[in-house]
Amino acid sequence: MTYLLKTFVLLTAFTGLYACTGSNAQSPISASEYFDQQWAADAKWDQGEAEVAKYEAQRVVYGKTRNFEYVYILVKETFNEEFKVKTDDYERKDLFDVMKVNKFCRIPTDNYPYHYMTSIFYKRQQPSTVYKLTNSSQEWCGNTSKYFLSKGRKYEYGYNSYWDGQGIGQTTVDGNIMFEDQLSHTLRALKFQEGLQFEQRVAESQVSSKASDPKIYDATFRVSQADDFQLQTGYDISQEAKVWRVDVQLDNEKINTYWFEGNYPNLMLKQETWDGRKLALKGHYMDAYWNI
Repeated sequence: MTYLLKTFVLLTAFTGLYACTGSNAQSPISASEYFDQQWAADAKWDQGEAEVAKYEAQRVVYGKTRNFEYVYILVKETFNEEFKVKTDDYERKDLFDVMKVNKFCRIPTDNYPYHYMTSIFYKRQQPSTVYKLTNSSQEWCGNTSKYFLSKGRKYEYGYNSYWDGQGIGQTTVDGNIMFEDQLSHTLRALKFQEGLQFEQRVAESQVSSKASDPKIYDATFRVSQADDFQLQTGYDISQEAKVWRVDVQLDNEKINTYWFEGNYPNLMLKQETWDGRKLALKGHYMDAYWNI
């Protein structure tokens, strides 16, 4: 084989490999080593049911604290690469498993309610890295929808907002980030240990009607065992041997705190954020909620 032919063969092989695994392959976040990437491999998620967790919630809207219920749903789905949604054809060659998190709430205010629906998807073997995130809001002023979709080392960010200066558009953001909205579930996959600390860039919550470029923080994560933890709801934590606390310091003035069960599947028990958002678990169950 001549030198030129050998070179052509090698370049062809390399190009084919890059096309399959390079530009479109999802890059893990830099802090992925602190997470159990097999967290979602448990057979619990193969039983055809979703985990439904309900929280007593608070959020400040128009300067007042509003009380409401937040529902979090976690379920395994099979996606196809072509459309990047749950597949109807299981004979396709481009299938892969994801874990879907749906978060829904209706927040009453004095004049009209706010509705938020957030969907977050992870590849089943990458619980620390978001593959796709969508959020929509509906209230009397208008609708807003936005999405973030992994494109290798970047996220494609598309939006359709009713706000002046935003409107309809598309751009990209750094792929080496976590989203604040994923932390309620991603942190369940932490390799929990006392004193664990690491750094990771975090994008601010996307649960809003705005479609501005997300603010990204250089955040510090700190893990500790929670002593004398109490949950002021009807959810029984008496059988929990441990409760883990995770403090996420976004900057010098903004700290979010999360508490998780010590036993698998490490449900989030409580959340308190710097801007007045609060969650407290009041119940959870497994259910095939789509069967009516």
